[in-house]
Amino acid sequence: MKPRPHPSTHHIQDHPFLVRIAHWLQALAIFFMIGSGWRIYNSVPIFNFRFPLWATLGGQPLQSKIAHMDPGVANALNWHFTGMWLLGASYLIFIVHGIASGHFWKHLLPLTPRLLWRDFIAAITFKLSHNLGEYNAVQRFAYWGVLFAIFMMIVTGLAIWKPVQLSWLTALCGGYPTARVLHFIFMAAICLFIVIHVALVALVPKTLVAMLFGRAAEPIHQPAPAVQNAAE
Repeated sequence: MKPRPHPSTHHIQDHPFLVRIAHWLQALAIFFMIGSGWRIYNSVPIFNFRFPLWATLGGQPLQSKIAHMDPGVANALNWHFTGMWLLGASYLIFIVHGIASGHFWKHLLPLTPRLLWRDFIAAITFKLSHNLGEYNAVQRFAYWGVLFAIFMMIVTGLAIWKPVQLSWLTALCGGYPTARVLHFIFMAAICLFIVIHVALVALVPKTLVAMLFGRAAEPIHQPAPAVQNAAE
């Protein structure tokens, strides 16, 4: 059996089984919700554009209209509600595990404006180093941001879904029209995070290995010892 890498000689990233399950369920749920949400948006757009049909979920509009007298919006709503329950359950699992295991405090804190600014400048000048299993301040900020965005997408989604039964929540969101705009903004924030997240995974592929199989490791490169002067 191959010996397990030791933290003194390797950078190691571990993802428990529950975290991996929650991660991939959230990814699947967000795929359902974004694709179906874009079809729902297209039926009553907020802004002066529509998403391409191929990027949406809900079936072919013509076939759906013949079969159900609906251009696919009803199908999209079914996809959206499926994604909503899946996202809510997986998000709750992730949050509870993160609190119970101490993951949030151990790996995503501290986060201060000074640390964020330092690592942001290093990132845009391509000087930001990355060690497997360690989160820099930019990554920490992004993870806290996407957790907040998912939470707010759920909240504003509920305000849109049940504006009468949850009138207090809709009012907190600024009313139904404002809740729709906020829902769109947080959806866009999640899409931006996905693009950045996938790009970073492409740059550090072993992070994907850890999320698939639970663990990944890479050797710690020690600086070469200085050559002593021959005269000594």
